[in-house]
Amino acid sequence: MEYYATLGDPCAKREVLDKLFQIGMTGVRLNLSHTSLAQCAPLLEEVYWPAARQAGRKDAHLILDLQGPELRVGELPQPVPLREGLDILLGEGGIPIPQIILQTAKRGQQISVDDGALLLEVRRTSRTVLLCRVLRGGPLLSRKSLSVLDSELDTPTLTSMDLENLSLASRFGVTHILQPFVRGRQDLVTLRDTLARLGLDQVQVMAKIENRQGYDHLDEIMEGADQICIARGDLGSSMPLWKLPGIQKDIARRCREREKPFCLVTQLLWSMEQRPVPTRAEVCDIYNSVLDGASSLMLTGETASGKWPVQAMGYLVKTASEALKAT
Repeated sequence: MEYYATLGDPCAKREVLDKLFQIGMTGVRLNLSHTSLAQCAPLLEEVYWPAARQAGRKDAHLILDLQGPELRVGELPQPVPLREGLDILLGEGGIPIPQIILQTAKRGQQISVDDGALLLEVRRTSRTVLLCRVLRGGPLLSRKSLSVLDSELDTPTLTSMDLENLSLASRFGVTHILQPFVRGRQDLVTLRDTLARLGLDQVQVMAKIENRQGYDHLDEIMEGADQICIARGDLGSSMPLWKLPGIQKDIARRCREREKPFCLVTQLLWSMEQRPVPTRAEVCDIYNSVLDGASSLMLTGETASGKWPVQAMGYLVKTASEALKAT
């Protein structure tokens, strides 16, 4: 079983990484939606890899989570409070968003923001701006994810920043690539061809299933990926949330039948971003995920921005270890 943390300020210190490795962490994820590999050079070369060597983890993993075709809010000078029932502008003169959303969003469609924490409904459209009603409000921060529900947008598999980051992957000892929003076999072919050109054939490809399109093409995605990643954040935003457990179970079952390793990620211990002890539901979720056959478990905000990264990893490892005894 592999146990992954997501790098961020709380665990970007040598003493914290030492403790995470001691507890049982086997690798880390670097979320490139908010940074670049070059910017993380000091953290990787002076902190992460020395900590791995000190812990005797010669096989420690470094996972790059690419930007891919994911759509995000642009940079905001400060958080924007979105009040339920009020209208806001997306685009020119308002919240900066990618041009492709302005081109494709239609009146009546809903836009999920920040993995569904915020929800908007398009009321009017133009070439430069969308007028939207806030259905589910809260604070909006820079670079949060965007998704137009019930819509498939034609975005490139790899961005220019993805290509730049991949060109540095060998230098920094990258072992795995998390490919976001995989839509079908061709996305994997594009990534594999790029890795081959860069001499990175040995790097493992983890295909993230994050929307209905990826789920519908799961069989062909399993053929082209080394591992499947059930990424419940955006996956849960692309469908009614009560359908997510069944989809997760089905993906897990099909991976077991094909003997395809799979990783589970998103909100495993979400409450521990603010609390030192998880909920009963969270530890049951982890336990059942191991019984369902997960080969790896990944923490995100719990270690990237949470207050209790070491404690969160401890609960993850201990709970999964108990479940392994029952398999």
